[in-house]
Amino acid sequence: MLAGLVLAGGVSVRGGQVARVAPASVGLDGAVLGQATALLQSLVAEGAIAGAVAGVARRDQVAYLEAVGVQDLTTRVPMNERSLFRIYSMTKPITAVAVMMLHDEGRFRLDDPVSKYLPEFADVRVGAGPAARPATRPVTIEDLLLHTSGLSHRTSELYRDLQVRSRADTLAQFVTKITRAPLMEDPGTRFRYSEATTVLGRLIEVWTGQPFDRVLDQRVLGPLKMADTAFWVPPDARPRLATVYGPSPAGTLAPVDIEAVPFTERPTLLEGAVGLVSSVPDFLRFARMLLNEGTLDGVRLLKADTARRIVANGLPPAVLQARGGGRMGWGLANVNVVMDPSGVNYPARVGEYGWDGTAGTIFWNDPAAGTVIVLMTQSAPANPAGIRQRFKAVVDGAIREAPVIQFAEVIEIQALRRPPLLGAVPFCRIMAPQGGFGVGCSNATPNEHDGCSFSPATKRVSSEASRSRPSTCCWG
Repeated sequence: MLAGLVLAGGVSVRGGQVARVAPASVGLDGAVLGQATALLQSLVAEGAIAGAVAGVARRDQVAYLEAVGVQDLTTRVPMNERSLFRIYSMTKPITAVAVMMLHDEGRFRLDDPVSKYLPEFADVRVGAGPAARPATRPVTIEDLLLHTSGLSHRTSELYRDLQVRSRADTLAQFVTKITRAPLMEDPGTRFRYSEATTVLGRLIEVWTGQPFDRVLDQRVLGPLKMADTAFWVPPDARPRLATVYGPSPAGTLAPVDIEAVPFTERPTLLEGAVGLVSSVPDFLRFARMLLNEGTLDGVRLLKADTARRIVANGLPPAVLQARGGGRMGWGLANVNVVMDPSGVNYPARVGEYGWDGTAGTIFWNDPAAGTVIVLMTQSAPANPAGIRQRFKAVVDGAIREAPVIQFAEVIEIQALRRPPLLGAVPFCRIMAPQGGFGVGCSNATPNEHDGCSFSPATKRVSSEASRSRPSTCCWG
């Protein structure tokens, strides 16, 4: 972390209140957001969770930030907006952004073989024993970002048996171990959620000549003022760290120890896949940067084109189709991307993206609505009582005012494949004069959306978004 802001390379011990605006000023219904708080409070009362913190931003302004319950059932320390959470796989998008910043600088190509920078990958094989064989092609950097590398998950039986992952190892040792294990399949042939993002952390070290945590501090966390986000929690910040709970045989909540090396100790292994702790205000800032196409508060991390690219589906058609029938894509930013909302068990729109963590954290970015939603608990299993879907549904119901953008420049129009009964849905991404953008879809042709007209000659849109059907029009 940056000098003067943090203690011994861990989480900051300083911080202030997060500025927020009235929900109505950004087109959100404050009464409905109150129902979201009531939902979380009811789950605490029912014993489903010990506590939670949640935040909602729209039009790049925080309009909701609430804490309920307690951090720890024994000490009864209340949750607060700066409570700390193990975010596990929500680390992945942060790592991916750091990778793509270096890509913007020309440090590597996405189709570069990983072995160009990590020679251990030159000899990886598919399968084990007599059936083991060379891979049909090298593992690439893009494979690591898209989880099409053939690597497996940290909890897989294979990796547990081979002790691939230990928080006591260095990143270099981790790479040696993971490349001794066989690939599960040939690169590029299947989406398999994996430890690839931790390999990317080692690549960042090779490309920059610096430790992975220092690169994150200097390039991502520091510029975004994410003072609560780090790979461990030093003593002075430990009172803010929430305890992970799960159901006990008695039907009550009991503490759950997930890691042999706890997050209160500095780990040797800096895991780009699962290693960070963070707070809701911090992750709101990161997610807002993504929604703003790579910039926040005048600080640009990614080129706008890069930021747009990494939150769109990057899986090739065959791999996408094999992953749940093509309803949910995967982006280079290490996020799920909604391709068909009918395949999602909560309210969603085409182009919405986000990801979650194994101990109860999740975020959603909706470019069409201009919203960022972050919800954090410390729960194992991660989604007790369907808290994620229920909270998302209530917050989505709070959206009242659709933005209206007139005479915006169309920068992309494409047809997304949908189930045969629905046909191809025109999808456009527009760039507003002030720099914002949005996405939308329609069952009409691209130049005659409901409440939205497009001139192919001038490539300009005149939009009058409907409050009742905001997702049917191109708007931003």
